[in-house]
This record gives sequence, C-alpha cells and structure tokens, in this order.
Amino acid sequence: MRSNTIKQGDARAPHRSLLRACGLDEKDFDKPFIAIVSSHVDIVPGHVHLNDVAQFVKKCVREAGGIPFIFNTIGVCDGIAMGHDGMKYSLASREIIADSVETMLKAHCFDGMICIPNCDKITPGMLMATVRCNIPTIFVSGGPMEAGRGADGKPLDLISAFAGAAAKMSGKISDAELLQIEQNACPTCGSCSGMFTANSMNCLCEAIGIALPGNGTVLATSHYRKTLYKKAAKRIVQLAQAAGGRRQEAAEGKDIENPLASAAARRLPPAACFLPRDIITKESVDNAMILDLAMGGSTNTVLHLLAIANEAGLDYSMRRFNELSEQTPNICKVSPSCDYHIEDVHNSGGIYTILGEVRRGRPGLLNEKVPTVSGKKLGKLMDEYDLRSPKALEEVKKMYAVTPSGIRTAKGMNVKQSVMKTADLKLSFDPLDCIRTCDKAYSQTGGLAVLYGNLAPNGAIVKTAGVLEKMLQHAGPAVIFDSEPEAYAGITSGKVKAGDVVVIRFEGPKGGPGMQEMLGPTSAIKGMHLDDSVALITDGRFSGGTAGACIGHVSPEAAAGGPIGKLQDGDIIEIDIPARTLNIKLSDEELQSRPQSEPQSLDCGQTGYLAKYKVLATSADTGGVLRW
Repeated sequence: MRSNTIKQGDARAPHRSLLRACGLDEKDFDKPFIAIVSSHVDIVPGHVHLNDVAQFVKKCVREAGGIPFIFNTIGVCDGIAMGHDGMKYSLASREIIADSVETMLKAHCFDGMICIPNCDKITPGMLMATVRCNIPTIFVSGGPMEAGRGADGKPLDLISAFAGAAAKMSGKISDAELLQIEQNACPTCGSCSGMFTANSMNCLCEAIGIALPGNGTVLATSHYRKTLYKKAAKRIVQLAQAAGGRRQEAAEGKDIENPLASAAARRLPPAACFLPRDIITKESVDNAMILDLAMGGSTNTVLHLLAIANEAGLDYSMRRFNELSEQTPNICKVSPSCDYHIEDVHNSGGIYTILGEVRRGRPGLLNEKVPTVSGKKLGKLMDEYDLRSPKALEEVKKMYAVTPSGIRTAKGMNVKQSVMKTADLKLSFDPLDCIRTCDKAYSQTGGLAVLYGNLAPNGAIVKTAGVLEKMLQHAGPAVIFDSEPEAYAGITSGKVKAGDVVVIRFEGPKGGPGMQEMLGPTSAIKGMHLDDSVALITDGRFSGGTAGACIGHVSPEAAAGGPIGKLQDGDIIEIDIPARTLNIKLSDEELQSRPQSEPQSLDCGQTGYLAKYKVLATSADTGGVLRW
C-alpha cells in the first residue's frame, strides 16, 4: 500500500506517533488509508450539507475496513459570486482545488480517495487532481437541489431569480413578484436544480465511469443518498486493497501494464484494480461528451473536459465535440432550456436511461466496454440501470422513485421515500417526453456545437439545445462592451435593441482574468424579452443556466490577440449555428489592418492570486489550463 511509506519500519516511528495523536492505534496500521475529500462550505447551498455527508462517508469507510481521513477544499458559489469581481475567482479556483488535493494526497500517501464535490469548479478540480495523482478514487456528489415552486405551482430555479431581477429593473414585474420568486427559487440544499454546470459535471461523472449510478440525479435531500455513500465506501476500500497488490507487483518487477491480467493473476474480480487513468481515457471522455450532447448540458463541460483530458495526457480537442455532435441526437432538455428539472430526469430513469436511449437509437456510438469504478463495464451498468431496459434491477426501480419533499431545508439525506417503485409514481409529466427516444429527439444532432470562422479561428461554444429555432441563423450589428458589469448595465438601460449582437470581450481566462460567467447579461436579455431577437458572443463563458443564442469561449480571446479584440460597434456579425460558423463581415485585409483594442479597466488582477493566474492562463480552446 502507498500508505506503508508513512507507517512501516523503524524510521517511521515518528510518523506513527503523529498518527496515534490523530486517534489511530495498532490495528489501524495494516489497513488502507482513505482520503475523504469534502468541499463543505457554509455559504454555498450545494455544499452546506457536505459536512454531514463526509462524516457519514467516514463512518461507512471505517465499517468497510478502511481508515478514513477527512480534509476539505475551498468552494466558490458561482451564483453568489455573480455580477461582481468575485466571479473572476470562480474558474481560477479550479486550479487551486486541483493543486490542494494533489498536495494532500502526495504529502500523506493515501491509498484511495472518495471525492465529495457538488458545484461548478469543485468537481472538475477534483477530477484534475484525480488523474494527476492516479490513486483509486470514487466520486459521490452531494446531490441536486429540489426545484422551487411559484404561487401558481410552476417550477422555479436560480435562473428564475436572475431573470426576475432583470424584469424588475426594467419595470416588467413588481417588488412583491420579485420577492416571491426570490423566496421560492432555491428551496433546499444541493446543486442548483437545472442542467447547469454543477449537475452536468456530476452526471458526466457517471458516464465517464468515475462515479456510481445515481450520483448526478438522486436529490440531495433524499435518504437514498446514504445507500449510494455506503456503496462507494465499500467499493473504495476494495479498490485500495487491489491497488496495493498491484503496487506490490510493480515493486517485485512484474508486468502490470494490463490491469485485467494483473487482477486475474491474483484471482481478483475483473476491473478490481483499475486506477483513474485506466478509467478516464479518450473512449470514456467521448462517452461523457455524448451524454452531454444528448442531454444539452452546460457549455462549461467542454472547458472542463478539455482540462481533465490535458491532465490525463490525452490528445483531445474541441473539434472532437463537433464530430460527436453530428452523430448524437439531443433527446433531453432540462432547465434553462425547458421547464424540466433534474428531479424530473431522475424520475424518468436518470443518466443510464439517457445512455440507454442513445444505445437503442445509435448502436455502436457509445463505447460500452470501458471500465468503471463499480467493477463493471459501462454496457453492463446500462443493462442494469437503464429503467427502460428489460434487464433493469429491482433496486433501480426504487432508486428512480425518489421524489422531492417540497419542504425548505438545508439538511441533506433526511427525506424518507414515500413511493418505493417508479410504477407507483404519480407524475405531472410524461417521462417519454422528458427523456425522448432518438426518433423523437429535439434534434438529430447534439445539444452543443463548436463554431469556427474569422471571429473564432480556434473555436467558440454554443448550447444549441437552448437556442430558439429562429435564432439559429442571425446577423446583426455589434454592440460592444469590455466587461460583464458594463454589458449588464447597457442591456438593462435599453442600449441593446432587437436584432443586435451583444459582444462582451476581455473576459477570457487571461483577460478577465478568470473567465467569469455572463449569467447576468444573458438573464437581462431574457428579462428584457430580447432573447428571441438578440445574440450574445463573448470570450468569457456562460453559466450552465444560460439559454438563448449565447456563444462563448471565443478563442483566441481578446487579451491573447484574438479577432474579437478588433471588433468595432456596428460591425456586422454573422452567426450560422447549423453551418457551425461565426464570422465578422469584413475582408481578411480589413480585419488584419484593424488595431487591437485595449481593455478600459485594469483594476482587477494586478495583485494576489489573479495576477499569477493571469500570467499562466491559456484561452478556452485548451480548457483554460495553466501553462508555464
């Protein structure tokens, strides 16, 4: 075991002495040391309950035969950081999280790890550390928030509050109406209830194979999450023990390149000793991206998958997303693209039912032979956890029957099930509409697309699942803003008119610095009822809660000399999403001769962490990773 480095031999007597001070005794030194990486933060609703989750997981790991140690990461709430300089720290925090997890794992020689993330940058930051350190790891998120309900019974979520704020500023709703939305949009702990970045990433963890089924969709409030945590605790101890044997073989000079052969030699079950780099491969990243395209997930997932692939040493580019998008139907839409929420996806069969419909409608597209942390290949899990599969387990029918409590609470894992199987659910919607078959897909291509052209030579991302049909092709004059706050003020004050293209630049990883999200401006466009006539492009990024003709990640960014920095007010921008193009209506000669604009404000990022981040950050087409 890796932990033997700090607990075996006479020279490690001081180390053992310190470990005894932490509560260990003689019988603990022969057991695997398991890191429980919590991201508990009291000011983040997706994380406010994670201290209880971590303590429960700790208890389960000890019962399974491991020695658990909790440590925490930071976590930024994108919603609370939105609309001010705090948002510049959100993406930048991903690198701090990856570095801090790596630091703890390397310094203390853990044998395995359970990661408990939930919100936006925490999950990808932990994933980057996971492939970097390559020890047995299982992800178990804190679970999604329940959707809110308005006085009229219609669903509400965080995007409702952002749009409501913009509507109030423009005089379209009253103080009382805004307060009613505010008080009901976010009723429980958990990651925000739509298919925003947090839930997208937690769902993708199922498809990529690093999390157990149910990770992304079982509600945070549900008592059933304890079942998920118990399974993860038992499994991580098995994986750590198997990896210890694999390590011993390496020390003895044996060939362990084939982990299946290594497992067979020691009479272990197949995949018992797979490590993160055995699981996170080009094929499994493809599977994750196919899921994202099928369910119209957040554009931020592209940014994060590129960064994770980079850490894993994989040659993976944005062009691959378009290749997969051409083959993947968009069979599921969730808020902000429609009124469905994660709880509805769960009751319709969850992630494995989405994957199952892709398998039935596009045979061979998914790689079903990839391993997962469960010890089973993805195809086997699809058989068992696809609610529409004839081989679906009875347990699955119980898991997908988890329903919202409708009670405001910041406590997780405490709502007992009132319905014990999906057949007894009384749903207000048709599950076959929430998760459609491929022949009835919203579109026969995926819910995300990469656009190229003279405005985005290295690419830009759009969430096609959230774009109105009339806005799939649009041409209009540029209205330029050099920051997110400037854009929000301009939109809400009426500077932007129907037919315009809002341009927000110098908001990329280097230019922001930090590549903050543009949820304020996009919500303002919606609140001003311009979402059917105005497009927005930016070298920044969007919240997973963004919908509309919003194109982000324009690369190269303005601060790196990209063409977006040469735009002038009134330039005609041509958007053709079906053709995957984004162009300025200028000749090559005129564009080349234009001077590069300079940002008007340099107040942020001159000192502290952002100053360092600004120097090292790359544009979005590389995942916004740091390079030195």
